[in-house]
Amino acid sequence: MGEYKIAGGYPLRGSVSVGGSKNAVLPILAATLLNKGTSVIHNCPMIRDTAISIAILKAVGCTVTQDGGTITVNSKTADNNLVPDELVREMRSSIVFLGSVLGLFKSATISYPGGCELGARPIDLHIKSLRSLGADIKEEGGLIICKADKLTGAQIFLDMPSVGATENAMLAAVCANGDTVISNAAKEPEIVDLQQFLRGMGAMITGAGTDEIVIRGVKSLHEAEHTVIPDRIVAGTFLAGAAITGGKIVLENVIPEHLSVVSHRLCEMGCAVNEYDDAIELAAPGRLKSLGRLRTQPYPGFPTDMQPQFMSMLSVADGESLIEETLFESRSKHINELMRMGANITHLPDGRTSIIKGVKRLQGATVVSMDLRGGAALILAGLAAAGKTRVIDSKHIRRGYENIEGALASLGAKISYSDQA
Repeated sequence: MGEYKIAGGYPLRGSVSVGGSKNAVLPILAATLLNKGTSVIHNCPMIRDTAISIAILKAVGCTVTQDGGTITVNSKTADNNLVPDELVREMRSSIVFLGSVLGLFKSATISYPGGCELGARPIDLHIKSLRSLGADIKEEGGLIICKADKLTGAQIFLDMPSVGATENAMLAAVCANGDTVISNAAKEPEIVDLQQFLRGMGAMITGAGTDEIVIRGVKSLHEAEHTVIPDRIVAGTFLAGAAITGGKIVLENVIPEHLSVVSHRLCEMGCAVNEYDDAIELAAPGRLKSLGRLRTQPYPGFPTDMQPQFMSMLSVADGESLIEETLFESRSKHINELMRMGANITHLPDGRTSIIKGVKRLQGATVVSMDLRGGAALILAGLAAAGKTRVIDSKHIRRGYENIEGALASLGAKISYSDQA
């Protein structure tokens, strides 16, 4: 299942470039189905989730070629509305193919998605949105079966600003008959990037980045070329790595605005952060300061995908901090592993609140990666710990970080990766 070996105690120093966004490339690859032609996507991260998305595209009949970070998809040959169960179970984001396959074929069959086990993440908002557009949806034997004689524009109100439900509604609505308004839409930068790609294909869509997205359905889309935005969570992870090790780094190929809340919190912890047009510089203090309270929220609030990494930092900060996870009920599996390394963390009975009392230093240990961001947090803890750390069962980390060991090693970390279980 793979493992990372880390010798702690080496500050991160130097510069590193951030690759394309995992959470942006996946819905964009799903969207390539809709133009019944060729799409060229640049700056694609070479991660496990990208590979699964390519496999799904091929399974529904597309021709896909890859040259480094550029993926070319020809959807003219797409002829299958069944998304394979074995691929869906590996990646929760595969649910976004429901909207694009439905939009193309007016029918789609997909199983319930897998991915990291972060507690109940119902897809009812996805289903509700597609039903609003005229889809008949049944759930049989673990499968979601969608059919629509035609898709018609509608008023869609999301009970919460779900990123995936917003994306599915966008994908299904761009070629629907009439106008669609998505209210209480997710505002994440990845939603904006999807809009940019859809507009590049000829879709009439505005409002991404606000809580209301307006779509006027078109009869067809055309071929397009697009460059994926940088990954703000990978960037935040590198910043956290420099902070926890007392280092100084420059991140290149970033959009600082996407990281503003993370940068602000790092400044509160004593880091000096300077932002440039497409770069961020961070210099860490001798010891990080604690945060009184950190609460995850939808964008532009503090991202849940950075919560575990901040918990690692707060484990060695001076003072006591409280983290409240509001989005995922089970995003806490890294806590026991951090405690193996000497962290002083009390996880309250509500399952969402943790109190962290900073210790002077963590100790290296063998720990288990149980999800993507929790695994990244354990790597960060290992970078700062005394002695050696092994992060095992690390398949989830490979889903979202492209050669993280190489990037960290280029900054002076002593880290290696092995595919051996």
